[in-house]
Amino acid sequence: MTSIQSALSSIAPAAYSALRIVSGLLFMAHGIQKVFGLMGGNQVDLMSRSGVAGVIELIGGALIALGLLTSPVAFLASGEMAFAYFLSHFPRGGWPIQNGGELSALYCFLFLYIAARGSGRLSVDSMRR
Repeated sequence: MTSIQSALSSIAPAAYSALRIVSGLLFMAHGIQKVFGLMGGNQVDLMSRSGVAGVIELIGGALIALGLLTSPVAFLASGEMAFAYFLSHFPRGGWPIQNGGELSALYCFLFLYIAARGSGRLSVDSMRR
């Protein structure tokens, strides 16, 4: 192991927590746009498909950022993003770069990784253990 690898492995737990927190907060911002119409978004009917997505993004993003019930919530968020990709983006072309689905695809796999890895050290889940 090189000294760079050693140094990076020592910060890996904090880096993972930062990844989880930042991605949760960014996901939550999408929910804020849909649910409240803030941050340049348009408020949608909460009983619509976009409204349900907004609630998942708002509450799920907050829980992921906090590290509370991380694995099941991240799995749900991953599924929502897969659904969004195939429903909204894939019909416009098979590649995310062509159909505008890069963010949905990225969130899908990011949240799948978080679901598999868990909350990490800097989380409410770890404090509850």
